[in-house]
Amino acid sequence: MRNVWSFVKDYKFSLLVVAVILFLSFFKPPHTELDEITNFDKFVHFCMYFGFSAVIWLEYLRRHRNDASRWVIHNTGFSVNWLALLMGAMVLPIVLSGAIELGQQYLTTHRGGEWWDFASNSTGVVMAALCGYVFLRCRRRRGRGE
Repeated sequence: MRNVWSFVKDYKFSLLVVAVILFLSFFKPPHTELDEITNFDKFVHFCMYFGFSAVIWLEYLRRHRNDASRWVIHNTGFSVNWLALLMGAMVLPIVLSGAIELGQQYLTTHRGGEWWDFASNSTGVVMAALCGYVFLRCRRRRGRGE
């Protein structure tokens, strides 16, 4: 039980973002003028999952700042278990995205799952991962004096 509370404490914003995404994915949205903009919803999907993955990255890095029990990335101030970060910040959001799209298609009457929504979600996750990787690379270069 202690591990669960520790996880909730360490990743509270990520869990909050999951709750918001679940709510937004299953409620019946009102019709607005933004509906008239072609593919605006794809941009919203990209932003939601970019933000979700970025929050996971930030909370993970905050949690593992100079933690000697992990694999150290020298001169960055962070120690990262790349497999855990890959699973938590990339695979988990993409799987959640797919599950939500399937849920929208088969569990609701007012929403439908779309492959392009899933692609937009996945693109947001990959872009957040690239930003996180670049951030760590820049920290490493700055730490070496390059």
